[in-house]
Amino acid sequence: MTLRAIKPPHETRTRILDAAEELFMQHGFEATSMRLLTAKAAANLAAVNYHFGSKDALIEAVFRRRLDPMNASRVAELDRQEKDAGGRALSPEQIIRAFIGASLRMIEDAKSGGRNFIRLLGRTYTDPQKHIRSLIGQLYAPAMERFKNAFERALPQMPRDELIWRMHFMFGTLAYTLAATDTVQLIAGCKPEDRYDARLLEARLTAFLLAGLLAPLHSAEEVKKAA
Repeated sequence: MTLRAIKPPHETRTRILDAAEELFMQHGFEATSMRLLTAKAAANLAAVNYHFGSKDALIEAVFRRRLDPMNASRVAELDRQEKDAGGRALSPEQIIRAFIGASLRMIEDAKSGGRNFIRLLGRTYTDPQKHIRSLIGQLYAPAMERFKNAFERALPQMPRDELIWRMHFMFGTLAYTLAATDTVQLIAGCKPEDRYDARLLEARLTAFLLAGLLAPLHSAEEVKKAA
């Protein structure tokens, strides 16, 4: 009598997360049924419930698996650079590179699912489900606060409200770059292979974000008058 091999719990959990990540990216959160998920993961519903308890908990686990290490890497890089600076404020360019580097590297990760996750993250920004957008905001909040403090030190002359808006635009640009790399093919002359080159993307995106961050300040009255 041959005994069936019992797969370790962590392997089953990883398989479910991988399947959920890909299916959520392809079909969205609502359209991905538990039947579709269990078939893709080669696991039964009892295993999903055992490891996650609910679909909402599974969604949270999918995002935490990638976003927690990504944000930790961002903050660690910022800490390293600040330590090297010996107490001096970092340049805006250093801060930008510390923030975008970890996420851009995921674009190159096709084998381990990083690229799938980046596309899933892009769907999330336009997803109508408020609780999912709220979850993403909570996961990003500590890192965003840390980087806001670094920018305030680097740009003491910039009004706080203006800095927050410019960080908002920076984050949106990064999110679109990560989620919509396919659209670069619509622009004549771009090389399709460059959309997955993290080094080239970092150089181009840093230059663009830095120019926006350091653009001349305008008062509210000037903006209203121009409009």
